[in-house]
Amino acid sequence: MKIAVLLSGGVDSSVALRLLQQQGHDLTAFYLKIWLQEEYSFLGNCPWEEDLEYAHAVCEQAGVPLQVIPLQDEYWDRVVSYTITEIKNGRTPNPDMFCNSLVKFGAFLDKIDSSFDKVASGHYATVEEKQNRFYLKRSPDPVKDQTYFLAYLKQKQLARALFPIGTYEKKEVRQLAKDFDLPNKTRKDSQGICFLGKIKFKDFVREHLGTLPGDIVNLETMAKVGTHPGYYYYTIGQREGIGLHGGPWYVVRKDIVNNVIYISQKKDILSAQRSEFDVIKLNWLNEIPTNGSSLHVKIRHGAHLFPCVIEQRSYDVFSVKLHGADKGIAAGQFAVFYDGEYCLGGGIISDTIKENP
Repeated sequence: MKIAVLLSGGVDSSVALRLLQQQGHDLTAFYLKIWLQEEYSFLGNCPWEEDLEYAHAVCEQAGVPLQVIPLQDEYWDRVVSYTITEIKNGRTPNPDMFCNSLVKFGAFLDKIDSSFDKVASGHYATVEEKQNRFYLKRSPDPVKDQTYFLAYLKQKQLARALFPIGTYEKKEVRQLAKDFDLPNKTRKDSQGICFLGKIKFKDFVREHLGTLPGDIVNLETMAKVGTHPGYYYYTIGQREGIGLHGGPWYVVRKDIVNNVIYISQKKDILSAQRSEFDVIKLNWLNEIPTNGSSLHVKIRHGAHLFPCVIEQRSYDVFSVKLHGADKGIAAGQFAVFYDGEYCLGGGIISDTIKENP
């Protein structure tokens, strides 16, 4: 097949490229330039130049051509602006979700030659075809599984997606990198929000949202104990950066309307246990699950799956009841549903979250 390989400069996509080369495919590697280096160089260093150097080295070793595709404008319009809006509204954004659906398997597909049969990446997931439908399956590595971040893809995107390392565990991919003697075989995995690189999140927020001074209030005494630069700089459970003596202090509640941050020294009174919430703006990869379906759900990337039951309340609203409860459910997060090994799709946790008594 003629395959476009998304190459990030990291180990996973590099191993994916070499596996496809072993299989005899016609490959062209593409590096997507989405860093905000030019506009925000004063905030810190983005590692895109280092990433690109590794990508070139991997391609030179393999004898595969590499093209650099600039997608800063598309990334800003489709991912960064969403992130800023969610932060301003006091919600928890997930830019990686839209990076995959709107950029890597969206804007990028519009840029390249339609003669490419597949677009390959280093995601830990697999695509299975059955009766002209395409199904997204979990990786055997429960920690690295990335189906959570792919849950907003459409059928036509799944049809062209190829994930060569999807059947491997991370330790096996690391070993393959050594076996191929890749130039980046010892490189660490990247962390943090994809478009920021080494830019500090707080600096990025300050540049776009500025400051909005407000009160810090002790939740036990309801006394004002300090001031803060804006509610959007703080997350529930945060301990560092509060700037008060006599701690440790934890951010336990945010009043967005009145711009008040509530803190406490009692970590156990962090946001209440929750077992019910609504999900909106859903994307189902295949058929819509029937009412009362017993499924599993992830409310964040990672290995943990909650058993749950879902009910359709309206055209685009589903209610979710967990068999259990969690303290980390936040509006704006994505809930992604599973039936066994198959990822069914997901949506955004709404602002209405029921607290357990």
